[in-house]
Amino acid sequence: MGTTSDLRPGAVIKFNGENCLVIESEHRTPGNLRAFYQVKMRNLRSGKMFENRFRSGESIDFVRVERRDYQYLYNDGDMLIFMSMENYDQIPVNKEMVGNPGRFLKENQEVQISFEESLVLSVELPATVTLRVIHTEPGVKGDTATNVLKPSTVETGANVQVPLFINEGDLIKVNTSTGDYMERVKE
Repeated sequence: MGTTSDLRPGAVIKFNGENCLVIESEHRTPGNLRAFYQVKMRNLRSGKMFENRFRSGESIDFVRVERRDYQYLYNDGDMLIFMSMENYDQIPVNKEMVGNPGRFLKENQEVQISFEESLVLSVELPATVTLRVIHTEPGVKGDTATNVLKPSTVETGANVQVPLFINEGDLIKVNTSTGDYMERVKE
């Protein structure tokens, strides 16, 4: 157990019987009213974001979370198979747990998996990944002055909007949380 003053981004708390990840926590003291904490959280099971207001000094049930390094092996229907980097144990994780960033997972990529005892709470990909473009329309010489984007398909099968100068076979850096093109990577 802890209090509202212990709320920090990245902490996992038990709220309404669900495990929730604290995204933001702000202490507010509005004029002559009592102080409170405005907390933005994400439900780890459903992925929904919401806000809640806690009274200052209120008791909160913190969940002990352990993070371990795993390597993505392969896709098996609705499950993604990961291997422990320490003891080579393999664990299946539901695709819904990874969410939208899962479309950028490529084989042998390292991720961090958060556990509460043996229950998987979340899978965190690196902030950026480098992927090869396998299909896109050819670039036209001289079309680099504008911010026009074209669709492309990367090696994981995900679709990414890229600038006109990107061609098939190029390596690009992609932001895993937004799915946006960041830059071209030299080999």
